[in-house]
Amino acid sequence: MTAQQELDIQALQRAQAGDPRWLEELFDRYTPLLYPVAVRILRSSADAEDVVQETWLQVWKRAATYDPRRGTVAAWLLTMVRSRALDRYRSMGSRARAEARVDPEPVTPTEDPTRAAMRTQIGERVRDAMAMLTPQQRQALEIAYFEGLSQSEVAERLNTPLGTVKSWTRQGLMRLRELLPQEEWA
Repeated sequence: MTAQQELDIQALQRAQAGDPRWLEELFDRYTPLLYPVAVRILRSSADAEDVVQETWLQVWKRAATYDPRRGTVAAWLLTMVRSRALDRYRSMGSRARAEARVDPEPVTPTEDPTRAAMRTQIGERVRDAMAMLTPQQRQALEIAYFEGLSQSEVAERLNTPLGTVKSWTRQGLMRLRELLPQEEWA
């Protein structure tokens, strides 16, 4: 476990004990990573902001549910924000209505130049890592994470057995974990 991961776990434990300073530290570190995921799924900066806020509220209330054996704090947060964004996307109505938006709301987050540069650098690292995956792994992950489809829907779209899609997804995520050490995300 890296020093950053240990600090993240300590921050969650202290937040659970009622100290908001530690949650603020995690918020500052990980919101630039969470927000673009929510925007990509929801195609709306306002909805993405709501989802990120709901995610942080869930972290505050349920920090004790984090299990370090299942992954890093960053992965836990990304899973929560993705799940909340997909729930909101599905509740917005039919997918056709959401896709009918020809001109999605422009995303203009107000952040300092250092954070913007960091986010750009992280995006480049993720794109480079994604390029190192097999085409099947990359396609399965892109469809699932950036289009918000379930693995069953990915399998249907790719006309591939569900078990194969699950394997591609898992192998791709494991390869990304190797290519993108968690301490580089913070």
